[in-house]
Amino acid sequence: MILLVALLLVAAVFAAKMSLRFGIPVLVVFIGIGFIAGSDVLNLIYFDDAALTKKIADLILIFILFDGGFRTSRSELRSVAGPALSLATVGVALTALALGFFVHLALGLDFVRALMISAIISSTDAAAVMSITRRNPIAGKAAATLNVESAANDPMAILLTLAFVESLSGGGSGPLAFTLALVWQLAGGIAVGALMSRVAAWLFDRLGSESRGYYDVLAVGLILLAYALSGLARANGVIAVFFMGYWLGNAEFAGKRGVGNFLESLSAFGNIALFLMLGLLAFPSRFVLIAGEALTVAVLLIFVARPLAVLACTLPFRYTARERLLIMWGGVKGAVPIVLATYPAAYGLDPEGEVFSVIFFAVLASCLFQGTSLGALARRLGLAMPAKPRSLHTLELHSLGRSDYGMLEIPVEVDFAACGRCIAELGLDHDILISSIVRRDRLIAPRGDTRIEAGDLLFVLAPRGRDADIAKALGAP
Repeated sequence: MILLVALLLVAAVFAAKMSLRFGIPVLVVFIGIGFIAGSDVLNLIYFDDAALTKKIADLILIFILFDGGFRTSRSELRSVAGPALSLATVGVALTALALGFFVHLALGLDFVRALMISAIISSTDAAAVMSITRRNPIAGKAAATLNVESAANDPMAILLTLAFVESLSGGGSGPLAFTLALVWQLAGGIAVGALMSRVAAWLFDRLGSESRGYYDVLAVGLILLAYALSGLARANGVIAVFFMGYWLGNAEFAGKRGVGNFLESLSAFGNIALFLMLGLLAFPSRFVLIAGEALTVAVLLIFVARPLAVLACTLPFRYTARERLLIMWGGVKGAVPIVLATYPAAYGLDPEGEVFSVIFFAVLASCLFQGTSLGALARRLGLAMPAKPRSLHTLELHSLGRSDYGMLEIPVEVDFAACGRCIAELGLDHDILISSIVRRDRLIAPRGDTRIEAGDLLFVLAPRGRDADIAKALGAP
């Protein structure tokens, strides 16, 4: 078993690298490997335990969602806070309500059951959306809106799914009690996240360990502690860890760069493990039986429910028609809906696995249909920007204490006034140092007479908050 798992992980990593060349969402690749190794194809691993999958997936999601918050910058959030957070909360609810209504009419399902299915698939996937917008840079506010929305909308989908699952299983409460519980879960989760972000920064600054590993272990412990404390307070743990990640990611603390790299690796491992496990849990042979229902759900979601929710949430804000259209099409689905699709079975509401199969099929349709065409649509709408070349090299500043300095990565554009000038001629302040340059994938140790060229990637050691001074010295437009 260990040998098979090891081979699956290795295959997944290299398959993900290959998928980028063809623009295929990595979710599809990982799930495909799980399909092949699972019961319906090679039968290398038989796995059909939805309850165990839910427990493992819930644990993995804690770290994936924390990392999503950790990588959401304050400047990006502020630029689109109103529409993005509206889409992440009200938009998710509107998507679930609209889709549930039309699924109820089209498939004849009980209305509450239709709402449960709709709530399960109402959120978008941060990993898929951010991967697409990184590969296909988008002008204007559309990309930032999609990124922030996808990072922040999973908690609402989880809350709604649990509410409808509990209602169908006989444990639901009345409308007033449900509303009050929902408000407390949101507010309590945010409060726990804010408190734990301050506690975490304080503890990181006082750890003072010479081993980077202890900072990583401390991060894991604090994330789990935030989730557990929110449970004790009957608040929502997912919201708590997301907002803890957001505030901690936008704060300065000892070991931040190393902790960030560790969290990125942990999140990547979690995504791979999660998708492989979900691929093993699925039985593709059953898709034939539910293909019609699943395609109906996918079509209603993509062409009706999502556009209605986006239109309602962005009308109060300034967006062009082209940006709204792109945001409507950017509702790519991913891991969380498939994980939530295990909840009905875990509660005894999906003994035959029909709900799981419908959601699984609809998510794959969204990934293949929307995920592979979002970049092309951006180019067709005139919203695409040229992708910046990525370097094979990177430098980091690891500090055991709080530092006033940081390492900046600055790509030099063609229209920078510094192009063709020597470093000594730039007039940089004495506390700003260009420590190295990456030029055509080669790492260069700069000197005063080294000339800056368009396409260079500068690694600049400078006091925090001096970005504007550096941009001025480089003659950035």
